[in-house]
Amino acid sequence: MAYPLTAHNTFGIAATCNSFFEYASVEELQALLPQLNQQRWLHIGAGSNLLFVHPHFDGVILHSGIKGWEKINETDTTVDIRVGAGEEMDAFIAQMIVQGYYGLENLSHIPGEVGASAVQNVGAYGVEAGDFIVSVEALEVATQQVVTLQHDDCHYSYRFSEFKGNWRGKYIITKVTFRLKKTFTPILSHKSVPQRLAELGIPLDTARATDLRKAIIDIRSAKLPDPKVIGSAGSFFMNPIVTPEVAKDLLEQFPNMPHYAMPNGVKIPAGWLIEQAEWKGKSLGNAGVHPQQALVLINKGGATGEEVSHLAHTIQQDVKQKFGIMLHPEVMFL
Repeated sequence: MAYPLTAHNTFGIAATCNSFFEYASVEELQALLPQLNQQRWLHIGAGSNLLFVHPHFDGVILHSGIKGWEKINETDTTVDIRVGAGEEMDAFIAQMIVQGYYGLENLSHIPGEVGASAVQNVGAYGVEAGDFIVSVEALEVATQQVVTLQHDDCHYSYRFSEFKGNWRGKYIITKVTFRLKKTFTPILSHKSVPQRLAELGIPLDTARATDLRKAIIDIRSAKLPDPKVIGSAGSFFMNPIVTPEVAKDLLEQFPNMPHYAMPNGVKIPAGWLIEQAEWKGKSLGNAGVHPQQALVLINKGGATGEEVSHLAHTIQQDVKQKFGIMLHPEVMFL
């Protein structure tokens, strides 16, 4: 009998799989894998970066139930926290603030789990998870041995790690170690953050971690739909990074185009490109573009994965035609 996956993807797509297993320890996972008998399998987190294009996944879905965190190393200025891959990332961030361990505040209110943050290198408002990851513990699928992968080995970059590259399907993340700071210093590089703090009447020089977390949650809540109310996967496309030459040519055609210098080129907001292509607030069937944030594709009710995929492809083609830029999804298509 097929297992329903509607509750396991934030798009709310009514997909199914052959079976679903959640494990609570590395030992359970080691015992489980041989029982799959060469069946196709997929490991997921909270399902916040998935699109089930087809209504049935012909295989097994695995999910980590490894919870909890512990302090494993400490200096005068930093602390290393080892946390289970199945912990909800936002809840973990809130707990760290209570403990007086700082750095991840700008990632508040992003749906997803700790293990996925190490895969996707999730980022927002000037911070990326990889900035704070010391090491990742994972089960090597071929040998079923637990290995520890160091930060530099993971090759973190914009929305990328080797878990999405050469290591895809090779490891299952079980725990992640973050190095956090004992002194709070707000990261205010994204202009919307100090702006929101000012709106709240909080001076930048006296802002606390709880103030920053509230500001981040306010910003995200104002422009991103709650997936419990409106199905979505958050930001659907990655912000493209183009060469300085391409950016210069585009700015001659579109002088108001927002752009940000990066070490490897110039980043252009994908949401702006989609809005200029006149897709903001529009729909194809039951799939649509959010009226407050063009970077977010939504399930307007009863959308199929194929409808969302068709909308995404159409947007890609229109942006390509207008700007010569191909948008690449953050979301994994299945």
